[in-house]
Amino acid sequence: MAPAPRRPRIYFSFRSPYSWLAFHDLTTRRPHVVDALEWRPFWEPDAHSERLLAEAGGRFPYTPMSREKHLYMLGDVRRLAARRGLTVTWPQDVEPWWEASHLAYVVAAAEGRGLAFIDRVYRARWQENLDISDRATIGRLAADVGVDPAAAEKASDDDHVRAEGVRALLDIHRDDVFGVPFFIHRRQKFWGIDRLADFLEVLGELGEEPAPIPATPPTAPVPAVDAHSSDHGHAGGCG
Repeated sequence: MAPAPRRPRIYFSFRSPYSWLAFHDLTTRRPHVVDALEWRPFWEPDAHSERLLAEAGGRFPYTPMSREKHLYMLGDVRRLAARRGLTVTWPQDVEPWWEASHLAYVVAAAEGRGLAFIDRVYRARWQENLDISDRATIGRLAADVGVDPAAAEKASDDDHVRAEGVRALLDIHRDDVFGVPFFIHRRQKFWGIDRLADFLEVLGELGEEPAPIPATPPTAPVPAVDAHSSDHGHAGGCG
């Protein structure tokens, strides 16, 4: 018997504001598409996960983001958020630990609350300035959407959840994903929020172009981004 066709896949990351905005666009404009997608987490692994990933034959792409590109991104994201009627609050986490939130997503997905958890964590990070690297914060966010808070808070200590995380990181490696949001349908791949319409088109769900917005004032400087990034190119996709 032939294997079942692979579902369209989207790679998302709580780190990326472009990934947040893509989630917003899909959930508000094409909610029927959201449930048809396979949602896959993308994050920079900590030393433990990176060691397990290497032992499994995978690797994660690291590329430094320049200060100039980071500063451009601030204004770009603010423009895109304003177009959607959103106000972005830039996170102030200096040393983010992405396992806390992304492994908790593994827990939430197993409980059938993955999308609700994604939505809650995005709002926490990009609109409420909460530290999603903090276990206690993750536990509270999990409880908000009906996920076991203790399991979410201690996800990185659970060997089974760590193993599921490594499988997710291996998918990133095998699918040649280098930034987010990243969309895959069959053999076609699309990177960045500015390719979301193309992805929807190949699914037969061409989205409407958002209306233009007035020019917005320049953003104030913020602390430099963490040196590790998976962003390789244009501003519409960012690790």
